Amino acid sequence: MQNKRTILPHLQTRPEEITRQRTQLLPPYKVILFDDDYNEMNEVVRALLRSVNNLSRPAAEHIMLTAHLTGSAVVIVCPKEAAEYYQERLVSYGLMATIEPD
Repeated sequence: MQNKRTILPHLQTRPEEITRQRTQLLPPYKVILFDDDYNEMNEVVRALLRSVNNLSRPAAEHIMLTAHLTGSAVVIVCPKEAAEYYQERLVSYGLMATIEPD
């Protein structure tokens, strides 16, 4: 005998509602990388790849170039605790980074 569960439509939570509730509980923060004159471009890309788990090499290169050309670049947008963690990791590689609310 199969065990089938039926969820009543009025008890289901819509994805938009879940996203709204998550954003209220964990407001998003931006991790911002600043350009500096001390670190080589390859070192910055390497630090980005080691600091942010799901970052691809092309994305890391794009972030590095944006920071180099404009003075700053958004690395990732995530909850505050994770943003603080990523910022600390970037600073540990000698990069200038900060966080701010999104």
